[in-house]
Amino acid sequence: MTQTQTSAPAADKRRVAIYPGTFDPITNGHVSIIKRGLRLFDKIIVTLAENPAKKALFSLEERVELVKQCFGPENKRIEVASTRGLTVQFARECNAQAIIRGLRAVSDFDYELQLALMNRKLERKVETVFLMTSFRWIYISSTIIKEAACHGGDVSGLVPAHVLAALKGKCG
Repeated sequence: MTQTQTSAPAADKRRVAIYPGTFDPITNGHVSIIKRGLRLFDKIIVTLAENPAKKALFSLEERVELVKQCFGPENKRIEVASTRGLTVQFARECNAQAIIRGLRAVSDFDYELQLALMNRKLERKVETVFLMTSFRWIYISSTIIKEAACHGGDVSGLVPAHVLAALKGKCG
């Protein structure tokens, strides 16, 4: 006779993933990926990074705060952090088993595959998990949102309400 034990996973056995990006600004597509990622992982660390190749509208500190406001302090399964180093190195430091990446179109895949393979080369214990963006958000990106908002376009419904307010404050 066999007996099955069920218990909550030990703290060191939790499934942890990081979701890295510049999130300048965070969009409803990003929020959707995070919520869907919580079905797969016990904890997600939304990791904001500086990207010298991109001209940021919001400072790193502003972006961290905007992301935190999306989920509130009551959600203990989502953490917000920032890093200036390699994403895979940060994942290792956080004991994360995976890096979540969102894909919108085939054009995203080429770059994301290269990144995933480099991360695998640097740290074999960290997997990359690709989540397809929900069809509703497939056409939006932070860059498109910023451009539209700063040229007077209505981006309501594409970003959380507090992000919309922050965009209006930055773009006029």
